[in-house]
Amino acid sequence: MLLRTQMTHAPPREETAHAPRILVAEDDDAMRTMLVRTLSRAGYTVVEVEDGFELGDYVAMMQGHGGTLAPPDLIVSDVRMPGRTGLEALGRLRAQGITCPVLLLSAFADEETHAEALRLGARRLLDKPVDMDELKAAVRDAVAHA
Repeated sequence: MLLRTQMTHAPPREETAHAPRILVAEDDDAMRTMLVRTLSRAGYTVVEVEDGFELGDYVAMMQGHGGTLAPPDLIVSDVRMPGRTGLEALGRLRAQGITCPVLLLSAFADEETHAEALRLGARRLLDKPVDMDELKAAVRDAVAHA
């Protein structure tokens, strides 16, 4: 399982003792790199996984669910990925009682996908190509209300 953590050099935000930890699940290498770089530069600690298989593995290994990995403060996930879609992962998270906010990204989101994402408890579904300023605002909002 690919599991990389991008540590930030920015000081932690005042309202928390640590930089919020964001799990990014994206199968497109270039998009994942851009998301990780953008969020890291914004002062977050970012853990990245490259597909739905690894996202499922991460969730299975989280603390409180028999594992040792720290739960993230926020998950940013693509909807369409090999192994498990972002919607399937979100459903599994909620079924396990994991309540951290989730932002979903999709290049193929129709009204039905948006409705399903909200029904499952996604904080937002952002359409690709994602405007990085819109993403940072959505992340700030989700972390602030977590």
